[in-house]
Amino acid sequence: MSEKISVNRQKKMPTFSDAERSARLRQVLEDLQEVNKKVPVIVEGKRDAAALRGLGLMGDIITLHNGRNMYDFCDEITRVHERVVLLVDWDRKGEDLNKVLSHNLKGHWEEFSSYREILKILCQKEVKDIEGIPSLLKRLEGNEPSRQ
Repeated sequence: MSEKISVNRQKKMPTFSDAERSARLRQVLEDLQEVNKKVPVIVEGKRDAAALRGLGLMGDIITLHNGRNMYDFCDEITRVHERVVLLVDWDRKGEDLNKVLSHNLKGHWEEFSSYREILKILCQKEVKDIEGIPSLLKRLEGNEPSRQ
């Protein structure tokens, strides 16, 4: 169906495509919640971790920016965890971090690489970080005004 339902701006009703996007985002996050019960998620900072907690993740969430260099961080991760979910931002800094982490954590993250890629696609160009997902969901669901 290529038609879009028009938006009622006074009631902030979501368009069909917004509703579909939010439903898909919710499904990805529900799947990630299940994985996170057994597998830690690595994020860049405290705000990203807080956003994921607010979205229902209850398992281990590990932040990168905790005073250790990348080599020591990755060394500890590979010693302590068999598998991890890499969920760093998809801005320029996040892409650079993702390259370094994916190289240094080879064999530990690949199984879950689709989560980051799907989130990037569903967030489109509106959000380039994990911490922005909750407000994007609110907007898509008609609970927050658009940023126009």
